[in-house]
Amino acid sequence: MPDDLRQPPPEASYAPPIPIRALRQGVNVAVRQVLAVTGLGLVVLAIPIGIATPFLPIGLPMAIVGAVLLGRNAVWGRRWMESVMARHPRVEKMAPNWLMKAVFGREKRVFADKA
Repeated sequence: MPDDLRQPPPEASYAPPIPIRALRQGVNVAVRQVLAVTGLGLVVLAIPIGIATPFLPIGLPMAIVGAVLLGRNAVWGRRWMESVMARHPRVEKMAPNWLMKAVFGREKRVFADKA
């Protein structure tokens, strides 16, 4: 057969490759959600551990790490924590300033004491 009558080979139809940026974004979202759920688990687990070990301060550091993970990695966690602090201002009063900056990125609010 002459070269000019030969049919060109069919082109393979492959899906375009996924950009690495999209893949990285999906992995980041999954990791952040796992960290948020881990933080929620630590906060929930800190309560019975704090009650079971009243003389060893194990529950409080667990709760602090859980709150930081939850507040930094999930919008729903941050909203939940803000609503708890709005309902119970003593929680925010007891929190150190470095913790408020780490979780919420802001200073503590100053509340007027009720007299």
